Amino acid sequence: MEAARIASVDSDLVQENRAVGASTAEELIGWAWNRFGEKLIASTSFGATSAVMLHLVHRVAPRTPIICVDTGYLFAETYQFAEALIQRLDLDVRFYSAQMTPARQEALYGKLWEQGEEGVDRYLQINKVEPMQRAIRELGADAWMAGLRAEQTEHRAGLRRVDRQNGGIKLHPVLHWTSEDMTAYMDRHDLPYHPMFEQGYRSIGDHHSTIPTTAEMDPRDGRILGKTRECGLHLPLTEEQNQSLKSSGL
Repeated sequence: MEAARIASVDSDLVQENRAVGASTAEELIGWAWNRFGEKLIASTSFGATSAVMLHLVHRVAPRTPIICVDTGYLFAETYQFAEALIQRLDLDVRFYSAQMTPARQEALYGKLWEQGEEGVDRYLQINKVEPMQRAIRELGADAWMAGLRAEQTEHRAGLRRVDRQNGGIKLHPVLHWTSEDMTAYMDRHDLPYHPMFEQGYRSIGDHHSTIPTTAEMDPRDGRILGKTRECGLHLPLTEEQNQSLKSSGL
């Protein structure tokens, strides 16, 4: 029965991608708002070029709640950048954090991000995956828009513009935009980069695991948390993770 349901959903997604896969970012966001309405959310990291997706949502679907997962380890400049964009674009941003403070985590477990892949996985589960899943549940979201781009990682290169993740619909309006497309949009609308961008921080996450990169490097080389260059938010949950989220007090 479950296999039949998944096959049906996948077939529907194929049809949706045929219908809107070649649409503009604005058209896809408009389609998503018309279809999902108050069941639609977006996410942001307030990273280097996050102003692009936030501006698109502001223009096309301004009532959309926007989730920012706050690990408590973001750069001070990220918090300041977030506040400036929220005010400028009149955004409805909801900040979600782990149920255990960073200080308590470090007291009990040490610096998880320094404890190999197992420690990194636990860090991401506590600080990123669980807060995002909680946001989805609390807001009753059926669809989630994210500013992922195919050129960023191998995983993202395999995504569809209308996709499925953990039982919900995942939408990627700027999936096929290049770095040049992002720059052109920001210039056209006079949008700001993250204030650390000019210092070589082209992919920005937590302060303990983000470093600047040079022009000849891949921007994601500046993210040194784990091997996949993914923060965990945009990867499907394993069955073990699903059970952990359901049964733990995290």
